[in-house]
Amino acid sequence: MRKGLIMEGGAMRGMFTAGVIDTLMKANIKFDGGIGVSAGAAFGCNYKSNQIGRVLRYNVKYAGDPRLASWQSWLKTGDLYGADFCYRELPVELDVFDTAAFQKNPMDFWCVATDINNGEAIYHKLNLGKEADLQWIRASSSIPVFAKPVQIGNRYYWDGGISDSIPIKFFEKIGYQKNVVVLTQPLDYRKEKSKVYPALELVLHHYPAVLEKLKTRAEDYNNVLDYIRKKEVQGKIFVIRPPYSLDIGTMEKDPQELKRVYNIGVKETKKNLLKIKAYLEN
Repeated sequence: MRKGLIMEGGAMRGMFTAGVIDTLMKANIKFDGGIGVSAGAAFGCNYKSNQIGRVLRYNVKYAGDPRLASWQSWLKTGDLYGADFCYRELPVELDVFDTAAFQKNPMDFWCVATDINNGEAIYHKLNLGKEADLQWIRASSSIPVFAKPVQIGNRYYWDGGISDSIPIKFFEKIGYQKNVVVLTQPLDYRKEKSKVYPALELVLHHYPAVLEKLKTRAEDYNNVLDYIRKKEVQGKIFVIRPPYSLDIGTMEKDPQELKRVYNIGVKETKKNLLKIKAYLEN
């Protein structure tokens, strides 16, 4: 059976995921494929490049840099997370993403974006880890209102979480039957219907397909959580999730808070390493 690693997003809750994947890599656990949404893609791609510690390192180092994420960046460029800094300067110059290792690793890696014209999920397999792939990761991470749509070819894309927050069914469909799912919310979490949806209707009225997806997003997300929980209880998937709410800001600037959430991911994974290995090997 093909082994898959599935990572949801959640902005800086993704530091939990960073702790998880670093611990799995240190334990030399291999997957045939991985897929991430938003922060799950931006951080998770380091599994294929085998760069243990990179996510924690650059987030801590640049936590206070307005180019990484700030309202200043949003007002100046239309992107809360600085596009040029996050998807060019940082991976190409400041904390280099190892594209050679990425290409050498036989593990496939996918990310999810949402086509703004029809609201459908687009699943893109990253090939080289270079500029084109980084644009797909940017698209997967670009939240409506807080980021501009990302143009790739003649199409425009937004956050993958709009259309498929946790792409387990896609991975099962393409042949991954032994899946480890990394969530960034605790077991009892359920998404509530957005209270700002009326405002979104005004701001995003040019994107009716996106609005339709956002209208049912809470229900769709909770349905996937129920599906995951059912399969988890049956022993068909393995889920790593935080034991309680992570309570970290979307643009967290405190390095100690980033480390705190990262260490929760490390602790939860270490606690379950033997179970994870047994699940993947049986």
